[in-house]
Amino acid sequence: QVQLVESGGGLVHPGGSLRLSCAASGFTFSSYAMSWYRQAPGSEREVVACISSAGGSTNYADSVKGRLTISRDNTKNTVYLQMNSLEPQDPGVYYCYICIGGVNYWGKGTLVTVSS
Repeated sequence: QVQLVESGGGLVHPGGSLRLSCAASGFTFSSYAMSWYRQAPGSEREVVACISSAGGSTNYADSVKGRLTISRDNTKNTVYLQMNSLEPQDPGVYYCYICIGGVNYWGKGTLVTVSS
């Protein structure tokens, strides 16, 4: 079955960096685009970054452009989110997402906290 397991979240000071990872299994990873979503407390889940199946195309939410970078390693079935210059609006639970055959799959998420 499809599994997405996020890791790498934690507490970081404003301006700090984190690298999130999402290990995928149960499907042909290299055939699908992948996305990272964020859900802040009291807010709806929103997409922050997407990457094409081969990694050659990426898209970002305006609020994270220039600070967050999505990448993938198809040999490791893993997608990453490098988070730099973290800001007070960045905290939340970050989820890995894929849609296969019209079915949405989510990981359990990893918590990012930004605090001085």
